[in-house]
Amino acid sequence: MKQVAVVYYSGYGHTAHQARSVQAGAASVGGVSAKLYSVSELDDAAWEELDAADAIIFGTPTYMGSAAAKFKEFMETSSKRWYAQAWKDKLAAGFTTSASQSGDKLNTLIQLMILACQHGMLWVSLDLLPGNNSSQGSVNDLNRLGCTSGAMAQANADQGADAMLESDLRTAARLGERVAEQVLRLR
Repeated sequence: MKQVAVVYYSGYGHTAHQARSVQAGAASVGGVSAKLYSVSELDDAAWEELDAADAIIFGTPTYMGSAAAKFKEFMETSSKRWYAQAWKDKLAAGFTTSASQSGDKLNTLIQLMILACQHGMLWVSLDLLPGNNSSQGSVNDLNRLGCTSGAMAQANADQGADAMLESDLRTAARLGERVAEQVLRLR
């Protein structure tokens, strides 16, 4: 059984909701199991599980155009793994959410991609064409925010995670599914 780890930080619950969708997408692929890891709760055993995983999918909210500080702490703490090359050749992917349509989320995904590259990981992109970009499109389209680097979601600042758009959650699930498919193909 191949293992996919979904490592995330969530400040207000929106990114945790997105992470559960990523996990469900990965777990929907036969021969793959997927587990959630909150960076706020990582212990030595969890770090060892990350080392043993075939893929790690990173998720963080975008705050002020960047990954959340608590996720950055995880990134810096992972330097022990970097030095040992513990994550080299694992697959990696990323997801993020913010209140704004753009919110400079691409910058956050690039941060996650650079983290993966620093570790010698192989980045898996989102394989969906942009949605909601024509007169025939709608906010119900998958990849409605038009990103190929990873899964983006937009969540209104004055609403809880339960009000997130289903299309964003389905896009997140597709990212998890794609990573799991590539794990079976490449690992």
